Amino acid sequence: MDTEPDPAPAATPELTTNGVGPWLGEWPDDPHYDIELLKHGDTRNVIDRYRYWRMEAIVADLDEHRHPFHVAIENWQHDMNIGSIVRSANAFAADTVHIIGRRRWNKRGAMVTDRYQHVRHHDDVAGFVAWARDAGLPIIAIDNVPGSVIIETYAFPRDCVLLFGQEGPGLSDAAIEAADAVVEISQFGSTRSINASAAAAVAMHAWIMQHVSWR
Repeated sequence: MDTEPDPAPAATPELTTNGVGPWLGEWPDDPHYDIELLKHGDTRNVIDRYRYWRMEAIVADLDEHRHPFHVAIENWQHDMNIGSIVRSANAFAADTVHIIGRRRWNKRGAMVTDRYQHVRHHDDVAGFVAWARDAGLPIIAIDNVPGSVIIETYAFPRDCVLLFGQEGPGLSDAAIEAADAVVEISQFGSTRSINASAAAAVAMHAWIMQHVSWR
């Protein structure tokens, strides 16, 4: 489905340090666009394709090409990484982000990408696992625990959920037991683990490398 806006701008909008200024020339007659953004400029952290678009229009367009992997995060502590993981999930066009445990999470690191990313809550691991089984999605836990498979040798299922734990303790025992596979990211330095949000980005990109055709 072609959702490219038409017509193109009559002139290049003024670039600012935080986006683009007010629309120059005749305004486009297209429902994708937001009147207030056309009038005042668009300082949001969005790609050029979505400049001046309404938030609902961006979400609808993303829904046309989201990837079939999901991301899940255990939320038992006040972990600052969750927002960053949501941001990465948006960047890699994950289908949905699942928050397991506490409903509230620190959104600062998401940089408002949660407005464009589907986010779903599950009260506990059991509820999340029940959802994944009903959806027919294997759970791929990402953690460096005994028995895990090195990510460089692992073939990710196309349809799956990548499950991440908290900074420090990692995944809970219940999450590990429920996983269909446990994958670890190879490390070569002195530290025992890498930052949780960095690990999530690495794992998501590993899925991308295996399942996305390059343009």
